[in-house]
Amino acid sequence: MPDHQPELGWMRIFVEVATRGSFSSAAARLGLTQPAVSYQIRRLEEQFGVSLLRRQHRGVEVTEEGERLFDVVAKAVDGIDALARSFRLEAQKPVIRLRTDYAFSALWLIPRMEGFRLLHPETDIQIVATQRVEVGFRDDADVAIVFGTRAEFGAVGTLLLPEKVVPVCTQGFLDRNGPFENPGQLAEARLIHLDTSMPSPWFDWRSYLAEFSAVRGAHASRGDISFNTYSLVVQASLSEQGVALGWMGLVDTLLSMRMLVEAGPPLEAADRGYWLVPPRSASAHSEKLSTWLMNEAGEVG
Repeated sequence: MPDHQPELGWMRIFVEVATRGSFSSAAARLGLTQPAVSYQIRRLEEQFGVSLLRRQHRGVEVTEEGERLFDVVAKAVDGIDALARSFRLEAQKPVIRLRTDYAFSALWLIPRMEGFRLLHPETDIQIVATQRVEVGFRDDADVAIVFGTRAEFGAVGTLLLPEKVVPVCTQGFLDRNGPFENPGQLAEARLIHLDTSMPSPWFDWRSYLAEFSAVRGAHASRGDISFNTYSLVVQASLSEQGVALGWMGLVDTLLSMRMLVEAGPPLEAADRGYWLVPPRSASAHSEKLSTWLMNEAGEVG
C-alpha cells in the first residue's frame, strides 16, 4: 500500500458514489464520465488495500470497510464544502466606505460601530479618516460625514449633528481654578486650543468669548496650549491641562461619565455642524449605513 494519502477529489467521488449507489448518477452529479468515476474508485481501493464498493447488476453497494470510510470522509467533505461557501460569501461581502474627519471617527463613530455590526453583520465598513474634503469626495466614498455650513452641504446632505460647544474640564481642574461663573472669569483661565485656519470654520476660543463679550487680560494666554488634532485637545483636558471647547456629540460620553464637566455656558450654530452626505449613486448598503447614522444621531440629540 502506498504511503501517500488519497486526494480530496477521490474522497468527493467516493462520497457521491456511496450516497447515490450508482456510478452513472455520481458521474452526472460531478460532471464526469462514468468510466472516469469507476477508474478513480479503483485507484482509491488500491491505495486503501480494501474493497470499498460491491459492484452489482444495478448500481453498487457499500462494503463494511466502505461504510467505515464513508462515516469519516462524508463529514470532512461536508465541512470543507461549508468552509468553501463561507470563503465565497466573505469574498462577496459588501464593503461600505465612510469618509469623515479624525475627531468624528475617533470620538463619535468608533465607539458606536459595534451597534452597526450587530445589525448588519453581512456588511463591512471601511473608515477613511481625513481632515481635508477634496473635490469629488462624493465619488470616492459611499457615505461621507463632513463638517461645514448649510450653504456648503445643505443641498446634498442632511445635518447630522448641529454645532454646539460647551467649555469642559475635569472636576479637579475646576475645583482648583474655578469657579467660572461667567465667560469673563473663563477668559482668565488656562485654555486649550485647536489649531485652525483663520477665520475658523468652527467655534474657537476667540469666537466663543467674543459671543459673550468676554475680553482676555494681557497675560491670560501665557499658560495656554494648542494642538492640531481635536483628540489631543480632549486628551489634554482629561489630563487637567486646562479648559477646552467640547463639541456636543463628541464629548457626550465623557460628560455623562463625569470624566469631564461643563465649565461655562453652551454656544450653538444652528446652520453649521456635521453633515451626512450620501454618494452620487446610492446603494442599498449605503442607505443602510445612512439610516443607522441618522438613528444614532437622533438618539444622542
